[in-house]
Amino acid sequence: MKRIEVLDGMRGYFLLFMLINHMILQGGLWLQNFSAAQLMFVEDAQGFVFLSGFLIGLIQTSRMTRYGVAAMRASIWRRAGELYIYAMGVILLALTLQAVLPGGVSAFANWMGTAGAHDRTRDLALATLVFQPTFMDILPQYILYLLVSPFLVQMVAEGRWPQVAVLSILTWMAAQIGMGQVIGEPLHRLALASDGQGLRGGFNPLGWQIVFISGLIAGGLTARDKVDWQRIFAPDKTVLPILFLMILLFFLPIRIATAHGLIRYDYLGPFEAMAVRQSFGPVYLLNLIGAAGLLTWLMVAGPQSSRRWIVTLSRGLHALFRWLPLKIMGRHSLQTYAWHVVIVYLLRYADAQLGPFTFGQKTAIAALCILLLPLPAIWRDYGPAIRRKIFSEVG
Repeated sequence: MKRIEVLDGMRGYFLLFMLINHMILQGGLWLQNFSAAQLMFVEDAQGFVFLSGFLIGLIQTSRMTRYGVAAMRASIWRRAGELYIYAMGVILLALTLQAVLPGGVSAFANWMGTAGAHDRTRDLALATLVFQPTFMDILPQYILYLLVSPFLVQMVAEGRWPQVAVLSILTWMAAQIGMGQVIGEPLHRLALASDGQGLRGGFNPLGWQIVFISGLIAGGLTARDKVDWQRIFAPDKTVLPILFLMILLFFLPIRIATAHGLIRYDYLGPFEAMAVRQSFGPVYLLNLIGAAGLLTWLMVAGPQSSRRWIVTLSRGLHALFRWLPLKIMGRHSLQTYAWHVVIVYLLRYADAQLGPFTFGQKTAIAALCILLLPLPAIWRDYGPAIRRKIFSEVG
């Protein structure tokens, strides 16, 4: 299947801002003020997970149609195995940095816990993805989703997508009422290490699966030509984008207030329980619907809009997501994500040993990290051609 360049660019964009938001420096980094999370309860991780689900549904449904269910299952599970290898590789590298670098243990204490040869319980939890170090928690949940994806892809392809959607909603609701804690408690006790931590992760898979599976359903229906996006998101149909914008505007004041410390969550009563990021609470779900819906309308219908400013905005978005560095990173998102973890861990160590840095130094460091981010993707894209040219010249 031919790659959809704009989706690669979107994934590259989300990876770029993941890096920016994960640059933990003393005193903060001004670039993080340009994150979408400053204006709405939407983050780059959500966009990345949704697009990953969409592409699984799109590509694997097409593969199943051409080669059969067995080929589709083998492809997805092979991808899950590849992700596990990368996850373990990143963890082993982080453990090595912690052990080898002077002051590494203290620099990574909050991120790695008691991981290392002296705590076998923690090492087993790391190997089974039960304990997830800081900024390494997207890959484990993605692996989990891939393990069940073959069955979901087949159901969507067979027209049973409403059952998949309802099952996903019920699973999400289970996370909201605390079933994740009930299920996770036995794992927590088994993995409990000397630092008092057992089961650990930034995402509750029961809650966040609704992001991935909604993308998978959309991708599967698209592959089967069961949905006409041009008709749904038409230039003359402005009711939907207005509704999406209303959702975002409703939450805008409170997002600004909470993002900039003007008010604390616990002052807002029930809102605190509805805006739990780990379980992807209702506030996050509504904001994702608003942001994703509005962005989709701008991308699909925007170029044909009768309003010039919408056309200009839409063209700008298309140009952004077709920018070559973003497309390259999106094409090799797994390698880019793993590399971004390495960058932020090295930055964490440098900040702990040499910081705090000045405003100018932090800006220069951030720029260097951003320039380094596409390197693995560039090498995968252009490396084979470079190697062939070198060998041909040598020969």
